[in-house]
Amino acid sequence: MAAIQQAKPFLRLLLLPILLLLCSNPQAANVTTLTQGGPALNSTSNLVSLNGLFTLGFRWLGPEKGELLHDKGTYLGISYVDGSFFWVANRGSPFPDSEGDGWWVVDNSTTLTLDQNGTLQLTSSSGVPAVELYSNSRLWRQKLIAQLEDTGSFSVRDADGGNLLWESFDSPTDSWLPGMKLGVVNGGQIRKLTSWLTFTNPMPGAFTLEWDPTAGKEELVMKRRGTVFWTSGKQLGPGRFQNLDLRGRELDFNISRVSDPASGDDYLTFSAAEFATGNNSFRFWRLRYDGVIEAPSINKTILDSEFCDGNRTENGCLRWDGPECRSNNGDKFVARRGGFMNSFPNGSRFDSNLSISDCKNICWTNCKCLGTTTYFPGDGTSCKIVEYGDFTDVPGSDQALYYVIDREADGTIDAHRSIATRNKWIGVSMAIAGGLVMVTICIFLYRRRRNLKERLLAELMGADDRSDKDKVGDDGNPGHHLKMYTMASIIAATDNFSQQNKLGQGGFGPVYKGKLPEGREIAVKKLSESSDQGLVEFRNELILIAKLQHKYLVRLLGCCIHGEEKMLVYEYMPNKSLDSFIFDESKKLLLDWSKRFNIIEGIAHGLLYLHKYSRVRIVHRDLKVSNILLDENLNPKISDFGMARIFKTNALEGNTNTVVGTYGYMSPEYAMHGTFSTKSDVFSFGVMLLEIVSSRKNYGLIQLDPPVNLVGYAWKLWKEGTALEFMDPALEDSCTCKNLVLKCINVGLLCIEQDVNDRPTMSQVISMLTSEAAQLPNPKQPAYTIASPGSICVEKSSSTGNPKIFSDNEVAISTLNPQ
Repeated sequence: MAAIQQAKPFLRLLLLPILLLLCSNPQAANVTTLTQGGPALNSTSNLVSLNGLFTLGFRWLGPEKGELLHDKGTYLGISYVDGSFFWVANRGSPFPDSEGDGWWVVDNSTTLTLDQNGTLQLTSSSGVPAVELYSNSRLWRQKLIAQLEDTGSFSVRDADGGNLLWESFDSPTDSWLPGMKLGVVNGGQIRKLTSWLTFTNPMPGAFTLEWDPTAGKEELVMKRRGTVFWTSGKQLGPGRFQNLDLRGRELDFNISRVSDPASGDDYLTFSAAEFATGNNSFRFWRLRYDGVIEAPSINKTILDSEFCDGNRTENGCLRWDGPECRSNNGDKFVARRGGFMNSFPNGSRFDSNLSISDCKNICWTNCKCLGTTTYFPGDGTSCKIVEYGDFTDVPGSDQALYYVIDREADGTIDAHRSIATRNKWIGVSMAIAGGLVMVTICIFLYRRRRNLKERLLAELMGADDRSDKDKVGDDGNPGHHLKMYTMASIIAATDNFSQQNKLGQGGFGPVYKGKLPEGREIAVKKLSESSDQGLVEFRNELILIAKLQHKYLVRLLGCCIHGEEKMLVYEYMPNKSLDSFIFDESKKLLLDWSKRFNIIEGIAHGLLYLHKYSRVRIVHRDLKVSNILLDENLNPKISDFGMARIFKTNALEGNTNTVVGTYGYMSPEYAMHGTFSTKSDVFSFGVMLLEIVSSRKNYGLIQLDPPVNLVGYAWKLWKEGTALEFMDPALEDSCTCKNLVLKCINVGLLCIEQDVNDRPTMSQVISMLTSEAAQLPNPKQPAYTIASPGSICVEKSSSTGNPKIFSDNEVAISTLNPQ
C-alpha cells in the first residue's frame, strides 16, 4: 500500500503529457522558458511550469458548429493540470482559425514571441493586429526571459537577477488564484475578476467581483453590468463573511486582508494550499459567465448567485430595478427544460454581447415577459423573449433551458395560468365598478398629499421660487426636482439617528449617514430646533442646490418635513471633507501633488459655475476646506450653501447687516463692512489654495518674529524668494513640477489681495492655473498677514452658544468652530 502511495506523484506526472495533448496539438512539445530573441511559442508547443501543474498554450474556443454569433478563434491561455482554463491573454482579440474545415482548428500562424527588444506579444499572419502583453521601456537593455511560475502566473523577468518586470496576476480575467491580489494595489490600480461572456466565449461578460475597501463597507461586491448584484458583508474571520461562510465545505480558503494607508493599497489575498495529491488538490476561485462563483479544481460551488434574482434581498442579494408589476407579487425565475406552446417570441434581441444574465434582466423589465432563453444555445448569446403561451416541461431532456417567471411559491408550472386567466375575468367584471371607485379615491388622496408637500416647499422656497416650480431645470427635469422623504424612511435609513451613524455636528444641527432600501447611501442634515439661523440655511439650500447641477457641487436629493422637524438629504461622500485629509499626518499622504492639483482645479471650476454659468449668479460666502467634500475618487464637491446669496444678472456686489462666515476665510470688505461679491469667494478660494499646498491651517500663529498667520507666512517666503519652503514636505517625492507649485502659491496670494479690484475672477484663476504660457502678475501684500490684538474680540452668544467675532465697527460675524 505504501508503495502505491509513493507512486502516485509519479503517475500524475505520467498523466500530465496526456492531458496536455488533449488540450492542444497532438504533436505539441513542452518548454519551460521563452528567451529574448529565442524560439517562439506556437500551436505545436506549450509552456509548462517546473512543478508540472500549469500549462500556457493556444486553444480553440467557440460554439458548436452551426450556431454562431460571436467570433470563434484561437486564444492563448493558462490552464491547470485538470484542464481548467483560468487566464486568457487575448480575451478581446481572438485570432481566426487556420484554413481547413474551419472548425476546432487552432491557427497555426499564431505565435507568442519575446523579441530582441524585449517585447512580449502575440502575432499572426491572419492580419489581426498584434496583442502586446509587455513592452520593455527601460533605457538599458538586459536579457529577459518569460516563464510560467509554479504559482500559475505567467511572468517576464531579468534573466540574470530574476527581477520581476510583469506578470499575468496583474491582469486577472475570471479567476482568483493563491497569492493573487483582489482590490486596490500600487496606489490606486483596481484588480477585479470579470466573467466570460458565455460558457464558450472569453470576451468580458456581465459580472465582476471586486473588493470594496471603503470605510464602513469593507466587503466583496459582485456587480452585473456595473450595478451591485450581491455583497458579502464584512469579513468575520478566515473564510467567513456576513453573507458567505466557506467553513466546513472543503472551501477553507485562508483569506486575509492587507491594508496600507501610506501607499493606499487595500486588497484581499489567500495562501496557496499545499500541492498535494488525492482530494486535496490546488484550489482557486472562478467567476462564471452566469455569476456563480466556483472552485473548479475540486468541483465545488462557492456562491450560487443565481439565487439572487428579482425581488430577493436575503443573503447579500440586492433587489433588481424593475417596473411596478415586478415589485410586490412574488415574481421569480425558475429554470426549466422544455418550451412554450402556441407562442411566438416577441421582443427578441439579436446581439452577440448579450448573455443569459442579460436576457433575464430584459425579461424582468418587460411586464409581458413570461420567460426567456438564449436564442443560440450553442453560442449562449442573444435573447429569446416570450410574451404569451403556455410552458410545457420536458424534464431530463436536451430541450432548451428556459428561465420562466413564476409567481407561485410551490413552483407549479405556468400551465395553471391559463385556468387562472379564465376565472380572473369573472372577478374583474364584478369588481370593475368598485375598482374605479377605489382608484378615484387613491388619486384624490395622492394629489392632495402631493399638493400639500408642494405648498410646504413653496412656502419655504419663497414667492420667487414658487413661480419657477413648473419651469424646466438645468437637467431638463421639471420643477425643483426634489424628493420629499417620509420621516419613517429617514428613521429607517439612519437606524433612528444612531450615534454610530453620526458623521459630525454642523453649526445648525447634526449630520447622519443613512442607507435607503435600494442600497443608496445618503447624508442627512438635521435642523436643530433651537437654531433660528438654521431655518434660513434650510430655505437657502432648497432654493439654491435644487437649481444647480454640476460635477463639482454636492447634490441635494431632497428633504423631509415632519412637524417641527426639518431635514436635508444629500448624496453621501465616502471620503468626508478635505480638511480631514490635508490636516491629518497619515491621511494627507494619500493626496499626492496630482490629486491636490485636481482638487484645486475642481473647486475652481465649481466656483466659476456658481459665479458665471449657473441659472442665477451665486456667492457662496462660506467657502472653507471643511465645506469641500470628497467622493470615492477624491474629486471635490462644494457643499453647504446655507449662507449663499443670489445676485441679479447685472448686480456686482451686495450688502448685509449680519455678516456670517468663518474668520480667516472672509475677505476684508465683507468682514468689516458687510460688502460681498464674487470676489469674496475668490478671497476664500485663495486661502484654501494655500492650505492645500502647505497642509497648514489658516488660523493659529506661526512662531516667527513677529508671529504671523498662514497668509503672512506665505507672503514672507514669497518676498524672500524661498516660496517652495511653503510646500508640504510630504509632497517632495510626488511633485516633479516645482514651477506649478510656485504658480499655485502666486495665484493664492493674488486671490487674497487687500483691494477687491486687484483680485482675479475665477475665469482668470483657471486660465492662470492651466495655461503654461501665462505670465502672472506679482502679488501685493495681502490682508491679515499679522495678528492685530485688540482689533478682533471673541465673546459667547447667549442665544445660541456659538462664538461670535466683533470687529471695530461692531458688525456681528457668526462663525463655526473648525472641525
